[in-house]
Amino acid sequence: MKFNSKLNPIRILLLLALLVLPTGVVFAQSPTGDVVLFGQNYTLESGETLTGSLAIIGGNVTIEEGASIDGDVAVIGGNISIDGDIDGDIAIIGGNMDISANIDGDIVIIGGQANLESTAVVDGNIATIGGNVNQEPGAEVTGDITNNAPPTVDVPEIPDTPEVPAAPTVDVNINPFWNAVGKLGQAVVIAGIGMLLTLFLQPQLDRAANTIVRQPLISGGYGLLAFIVLPVILVVMTLTIILIPVVAVIVLLFPLAWLFGVIALGQEVGDRFAKAINQVWAPVLSTGFGTFLLMLLVGFIELIPCIGWIPSTIVALLGVGATAMTWFGTRNPPGYIPPVTADEIPPAS
Repeated sequence: MKFNSKLNPIRILLLLALLVLPTGVVFAQSPTGDVVLFGQNYTLESGETLTGSLAIIGGNVTIEEGASIDGDVAVIGGNISIDGDIDGDIAIIGGNMDISANIDGDIVIIGGQANLESTAVVDGNIATIGGNVNQEPGAEVTGDITNNAPPTVDVPEIPDTPEVPAAPTVDVNINPFWNAVGKLGQAVVIAGIGMLLTLFLQPQLDRAANTIVRQPLISGGYGLLAFIVLPVILVVMTLTIILIPVVAVIVLLFPLAWLFGVIALGQEVGDRFAKAINQVWAPVLSTGFGTFLLMLLVGFIELIPCIGWIPSTIVALLGVGATAMTWFGTRNPPGYIPPVTADEIPPAS
């Protein structure tokens, strides 16, 4: 519900910003200005007119017959009885409202109810949240009545209030130096893991590396298939409930497959680098250096906007694909043809 009257109920609630005065302070002005009271009742006697807004917390409000208010009214934790006319909006929180006079404005009630007597006339809308409206025969409401539904409101510009300073803009600048240090540390850690794997899984790493070299397109295809299909399979398996433990194992194996494949590719890089400089390195050194160099280059390229993700994606697809094809290097890939040695070549007849 959208309020279309000249004043908006949100304006009334914002008037309660005056209540940020220190606790225990009672602030009241003459009937020619705004009135703010804490823990006190307020009565506007017959014949009196309040030109200004009225805000009461912890007290009751009584507007006697013949009295009038030319302004908005906000009450928290108290009841309000209106027998006089009010030219403004009304908001009440945690209290009840009795109306038997004319109200030229909108009404918002939170946690209470409004009783409209037969002589009441409300030229506006009424909205309640956690409350209701009781309308006696003869009572008139020109707008809409909405019970237990928060209104959609337009917040107008509030006059005579200090401007709220804009929230400061927090500009977080990430130092590229620390990004580079992070990539360097990642390369060192993965290279160290690669050196440890070489001590125990050298044949398996060789098998996965050969798969990447001999069948790069198929390895990449297997990796792409794993990244696309595996999430769907995991969701379906999760729905069966009984296969949830299997899902947990697969989720754990997937990053291990990436790590194993990257180290296998790093071993190939290290071997080729050693050959390029006419050196013979131990497998541990070759794998560690190659993995470090591979991860360092890929990590630094990742810092380049827009295109930095391409090399790391290719490495991930090749690594995961080769690992899947060889089952972590425990078997030869599909379509593998073992190399023919000289001893196996039959003599010419």
